[in-house]
Order: sequence, then structure tokens, then C-alpha cells
Amino acid sequence: MTREDLPVVDPPPVDEIERDGSVHGVVLAAGTSDRYGSKNKLLETIDGTPLIRHAVATLVESSAAPVTVVLGYDRERVRRVLSEYDVDYQYNESYENGQSTSVRTGISAARERDSDAVVFALGDMPAVSPTTVDLLVSAYQSGCGSVLTAGYDGTRGNPVLFDSRHFDSLGSVSGDVGGRTVLRNASDAAIVETGDPGVLRDVDRPGDRERMDSGPK
Repeated sequence: MTREDLPVVDPPPVDEIERDGSVHGVVLAAGTSDRYGSKNKLLETIDGTPLIRHAVATLVESSAAPVTVVLGYDRERVRRVLSEYDVDYQYNESYENGQSTSVRTGISAARERDSDAVVFALGDMPAVSPTTVDLLVSAYQSGCGSVLTAGYDGTRGNPVLFDSRHFDSLGSVSGDVGGRTVLRNASDAAIVETGDPGVLRDVDRPGDRERMDSGPK
């Protein structure tokens, strides 16, 4: 996560926004966990719960709807631990070619639902609060920008929300960069201050998970 040359905005109170614009939630959960070692990190537990379930619950409990989980590596096992959630699943058969392929899969799902925007959450970020997603949605619906990234203390993190005007650009990205290029090129991109340190906390290696285990979400 990096500090960006982007304006930082304070979102309006969640309960004071007139809802205008549907926001589709997408959890990116297709990667191979290469830096984690031989285990699939998404199936490792934090406080006794698989990491991916924490991430999916964040969107399910937020105002984003519907929620799609993009699967790839080890898809059957990942899907099995999510059986209790009422979410859609999309399989990214090109997951080995980087995160951009999962972004494209998520954009296709959002287009199918004719969504006005999409918010992308990462499957390896279990400490994000549902309220943080609600703040992003509220900021979008109140006109704060067409690309909004969750931030903490002015530092850019995840999730990130994109208005549908950027769907074509997101559909053309390549490699393992996700939507960063689109974020940097958008004239009205902004960091939404969430007060949530979880937007900066991901799990890349076993030590990351161990430090997060038993910590506050």
C-alpha cells in the first residue's frame, strides 16, 4: 500500500445518503498464493475462520449487492468453505496470468447485472470492516469521484470502487496490476478516509497471518 498524490475525502455519514446507483461487490480470490508457500493462504484460519470467509463476509454484510467471488486456483476447496454465503461465483480460467484477468472476470459479472459501479475487495485482506465498504459506497453515491479507494491516515489501501465509465478500461488491463493504472489515470480519483487500519493489512506470508490472528478486525 502506498501514499498517493490523490485528494483525501471524508465520506458523508452512511445513513444520510439518498441511495442512487447500484454497486456490485467482487471478491478477488483466484490467485495461487505463491509468496505464502505450499499452502493456499485463503484457506488458512484467522481466529478459527478461513481467511477468505472473513473477506467475503465483509462484502456480504455491507451495502454492496450482489456479491460475486472470482475463483481460480483451488476453486473447489475455496468454494466449499463459502457454502453458507448467498453469493455468485465466477471461474477465471486464466488466473495464472495475473490479477488483471480476475478484474476482467469481475467486470463481466457487474455488466451482466447492469451495475452502476463495482467495488473490488481482495480475498487476502480479512481485516476490512463492512462499514468501510459502506463508506466507499456512500462517497460514490454522493458524487465524491468515479474511482474511490479506501484509505487510512491518508494512505491508499483496498477495497477500490470504480464507476461503470471505467469498465472498458478495466477490461483492457493486463498482467498482475489489477486496476491501478485506471486509478492513476482517472481525473477524479480520490482516497476515502475510513479510519480503518484493516484497509492496509493483507496476508502475503505466514508471518502476516500470525500477526493478524487474534487481533481486532
